[in-house]
Amino acid sequence: MKKSWSKKKSSPKVSPRASHNVSREEISRSALKVLYRLHKSGFQAFLVGGGVRDALLGLHPKDFDIATDAHPEEVRALFGNCRLIGRRFRLAHIRFGKEIIEVATFRAASNGDQNRADVEHDHAGRILRDNVYGSIDEDVWRRDFTCNALYYNIADFSIWDYIGGLEDVRRKRLVLIGDPDRRLREDPVRMLRAVRFAAKLDFTIEASVDQSIRKNHALLSNVPPARLFDEFLKMFQVGHSERTFELLRDYDLFSSLFPETDDALNDDESFLAFVRAALANTDQRVRSEKSVTPMFLLGVFLWEPVRRHADQLRSSKKMSVVQSLTLAAYEISGLQQSRVSIPRRFTSAMREMLAMQPRFEVNRGKRALNFLEHRRFRAAYDFMILRAHCGDFDEGLAEFWTSVQTQNTEERRKSFQMQQGQRSNKGRRLGRRRRRDDQKE
Repeated sequence: MKKSWSKKKSSPKVSPRASHNVSREEISRSALKVLYRLHKSGFQAFLVGGGVRDALLGLHPKDFDIATDAHPEEVRALFGNCRLIGRRFRLAHIRFGKEIIEVATFRAASNGDQNRADVEHDHAGRILRDNVYGSIDEDVWRRDFTCNALYYNIADFSIWDYIGGLEDVRRKRLVLIGDPDRRLREDPVRMLRAVRFAAKLDFTIEASVDQSIRKNHALLSNVPPARLFDEFLKMFQVGHSERTFELLRDYDLFSSLFPETDDALNDDESFLAFVRAALANTDQRVRSEKSVTPMFLLGVFLWEPVRRHADQLRSSKKMSVVQSLTLAAYEISGLQQSRVSIPRRFTSAMREMLAMQPRFEVNRGKRALNFLEHRRFRAAYDFMILRAHCGDFDEGLAEFWTSVQTQNTEERRKSFQMQQGQRSNKGRRLGRRRRRDDQKE
């Protein structure tokens, strides 16, 4: 049932510590330090957002955002390890080693007024700047979803709930605060956040929000590409990428993020199976606490567009397979930058990984042996193995490249059909080089 919203000042429903399961043991020591210092200095201090929500759900919170009536300059005066950031809204970042605690001043309600001098919108209604401070009673209306609008009061460890967030958490329901159409126009990234929360928390997206996302999905084109890369990381590197991907496609949001990939997915079932297998593998690695890199998954998404473009280049120009893949990877990743801005450290590695795929088809001679020493070999190998599992690469060759990595010097020489004493590309005799490598191991 759709909620009715009223911004008239109201008192929160206060749940005392005995009635909820949020414990200080679930809150990081750094966040507690900030909360206590603000409170002891005479300011209101609340843990808000995902930290409260996840604790209520019995998850282990990782993000600890704090809301206060202290202004950014007052926060900075209390913490020597604080710096102020943000154009759209000023925030205080307090650093404790690698951990950053974000502190935001309560914001005033906007009331949808696009003519205020202190608020800046673009032509589509997206908020560009909003540095208007207010009270906690107003701040709640500036939150996105009801489940993220619960305030944990460090003064007495109670939870303040103005808009039924506790009930929505209990029912595992994702509800936007206010009119969905207007809230999505203000910040289209909320559509991605809705998908991410639904996938991560196994929440149902409320009907009015569902309809609004389907109606407004094209608004993502108004979001800066750099911000979309940040959202890409949050969606695909936390262990719920497979479900996130399905929801993005269902709401026609994926096409705004990866248009060339979406075109390929729509007419190639094998590529779709390949992408799903990669996402399942990524989720498994996250659950196993293994590292994941954006480079690999970006390569998966762009593989078929790159391969198709490479075929076109070979038909129109005299190019080898490797040359065409190299150029295609460069051009397709360049196109992708206009939608999701990918840092160079990822694009360079990704292009190299994709262009190396044909080298796995050659398993004889010195050049094939030296391929094992390439700095991107492991990433390219993992990519090739994924292709083989999906029927996109010869399984016999995949087994060959797997087995040679465990062989000794003499076995490798025989595997690559190298003659006795044949030199590597660095001018050393094969046998001597391998003995030195063996010693390192």
